Amino acid sequence: MAFFMLPNVVEYACVCGLLNPLTKLYFCRYCMKLRCGFCVCHEVDSHFCSNCLENIPSSEAKIRKNRCNTCFNCPSCQHTLSVRAANTIIQVPAPEAVKTESDAGGNGVKKESTPEPSPGKPIARKLYYLSCLHCRWNTRDVGIPDQPVATGQWPEPEYANATRFALLLEHYQSVVLHEKQEKQELWRRKTPKQSKFPSMTDRTGLTVAMIRRQMGWADSKAQLKSAPLAINKSVASETVDGLPADIFTKELTLKKISTLEQRLAHPAKQPVTVNKLFPQHKLLSIKRSLRCRQCDHNVIKSEYNPSSIKYRIAMFATYHVPEVRFVRCEPLIKGQDSFLTLKIINPTINDMTITIMELPMEAEEQLMIDELKLAAESSSASSSLMISGLSTSSLTKQASLMEDPRMVEAKVNGSFRLPDSSFVINHRDDSAEFDEVVQSQQEDPKFIIWRKANQIAMKLAVQPNEDCNADNEIVIGFSLQYTYVNTVVEKSSTPTKGPQKQALTTRVFVKLGKLSEAASS
Repeated sequence: MAFFMLPNVVEYACVCGLLNPLTKLYFCRYCMKLRCGFCVCHEVDSHFCSNCLENIPSSEAKIRKNRCNTCFNCPSCQHTLSVRAANTIIQVPAPEAVKTESDAGGNGVKKESTPEPSPGKPIARKLYYLSCLHCRWNTRDVGIPDQPVATGQWPEPEYANATRFALLLEHYQSVVLHEKQEKQELWRRKTPKQSKFPSMTDRTGLTVAMIRRQMGWADSKAQLKSAPLAINKSVASETVDGLPADIFTKELTLKKISTLEQRLAHPAKQPVTVNKLFPQHKLLSIKRSLRCRQCDHNVIKSEYNPSSIKYRIAMFATYHVPEVRFVRCEPLIKGQDSFLTLKIINPTINDMTITIMELPMEAEEQLMIDELKLAAESSSASSSLMISGLSTSSLTKQASLMEDPRMVEAKVNGSFRLPDSSFVINHRDDSAEFDEVVQSQQEDPKFIIWRKANQIAMKLAVQPNEDCNADNEIVIGFSLQYTYVNTVVEKSSTPTKGPQKQALTTRVFVKLGKLSEAASS
């Protein structure tokens, strides 16, 4: 159970041991385990502008420095600027002298020209400027001239150190390219040969590379190693511009001084006064996909179209794992039972059998962590064997790092009575509330106090530990076992009929609050 801008009450334990609300977890259908943001690999699918919804390729976005060419942000409040039009009266200038095609002697013929309006006559023209609808800032405040077209080329500010930054960027790009080539050369030397027998792709038994060497030609795949570009080192100087004479006596007007946020929005110039603020190009947004680090399958995959908010693959945990919600709890008193009401919701389209059990002991949890580490090592070893058989040219993706599992840091300082039996929660049916057919009543255990569609409410007796203080928050935990119908068909030698039903377990921790004032007194 998660709230916006409020602490989380119900948290689930990920495989790595971190606690998160169910809304921030993902479910992998192939591993059958919960994944948090650290257990998935984040990949950028596309770049787009959130204002004009222009889809920009990754190479072009890199050239543009991840900014849109047509949209701007307000330098004062960082909101998106809008293009405004205004009719302006312009006086027609006086006509210039008529140009003639004359020779050296001055004789010539007049050119034909279109009729122009009489001089001094006012003409109405539409000009465009940028304005912020939030703080009312516009480009006219800083002296930027209006443009005759809506998508005009707005003037860019000039920076004193722009050339130096460009040289540094080229230098470090060459350093990165040089290191990448060295790593590829080292990887090529360490990679074993694919076969000890010569290639028989040609009738003569000679490969193309061997023929080119015998003929004295250069290898076609040979690449020239790029050396880092030389750059002049920065030298510290003791000469510093002096402060103005009236810096301590001049009256300071805070309305004309830029804030820290406004200066950091312009890192190249960092203007001190507001009359030097220029509009900034809007940063691009991305659409990313999440991939499980263990099985390398997609967990989240969005649509390519920037205007679409749908997902191709949406393996959110709220769609597959039963959701536990905190309803209410009676005042907590030491040595006395207080009743806790929880609601459990089945989000799947299949009936789910729920069993509530105790949390594993510390030794059992450590054993689970060791098993997860062994499984991760075996999977990484198999992936390394597959990578070693590939050439560097065909290797396009490196093996992802696995998050190291750890012990759950939540300390349980409360106990509760376990339900004496398992129970079944009906499947999710969106049309059930509009159906006039009355559902058949079924006998429920005594701890279930309410049932409707795919939801049940249960009452449990909880009791804080004796060593709890008034400042401690009471936390209880339990293992939630549920049945999950897997619809993924795995390739195996023995054919299976229909979807497989499996029993999965997750750990849930509920925060009940602090002891009541009567107990503390």
